[in-house]
This record gives sequence, structure tokens and C-alpha cells, in this order.
Amino acid sequence: MPPPRGVRIVIDKGRSGTNNTRLFEHLTRSKPVANIKQAGKRARQAEKARKHNMALRSLMRTKIKNVVKACDAGDKDAAVAAYKDAVPVIDRMINKGIVTKNKASRHKSRLNKRVKALSA
Repeated sequence: MPPPRGVRIVIDKGRSGTNNTRLFEHLTRSKPVANIKQAGKRARQAEKARKHNMALRSLMRTKIKNVVKACDAGDKDAAVAAYKDAVPVIDRMINKGIVTKNKASRHKSRLNKRVKALSA
């Protein structure tokens, strides 16, 4: 989503190939420069929503990684438990608009395939 009208946000991405988003956020993100009070408020709201969405996305990715780790270790019981723990989280992210329905379905399908492969 682009910044609200009248707002300029400067982002320095740092070195290429690195993800500096969380580590150097305080250095790379500047305060929005809004000419209109409403635009300033929209910029603050957008920043707050962005941080919240990052946390939710991170939670989902962690749950997915837990399933993958359990599958790689060959522990079927742990993989099934992690999968059952991950599916509701992935479904919640659809309702919150963090991921699309198709992306969530793809994740669940691939995870389920990995878990089922352990029993074969």
C-alpha cells in the first residue's frame, strides 16, 4: 500500500542481499513528513498496522518452520502435532488479510504432504 497522499517516507535498504528490516529499522525509517494533519495520522496508522502484520506473518512462518523441522528430523508424532498447531494459525492469517486463500491452501497442502510422507 502506498503511503497516504502528502507523505514522504525515505527507506534506506542497506547492503543488497540482507534483510535489515527489523534490526536497523530505527536507523532506516524516517518520520513521515506530512503536509496535512490527516495524512500524518494515516501514516502513523499505516506504520502501526505494518508492524502488527509483520508480527503475525512471523508467527505463521515460525509455525510452518516447526512442521518442516519435525519432518526433517523424521519425528512423525511431533510433525503431526506441529501441523495441527500450524493449520489454525494459517487459517487465521487468511481472515486477517495477511495471506491470500490460495497461498494458505498451498502451505497447508505442502506441509500435509511432508507429514504424510513420514508414514510411508
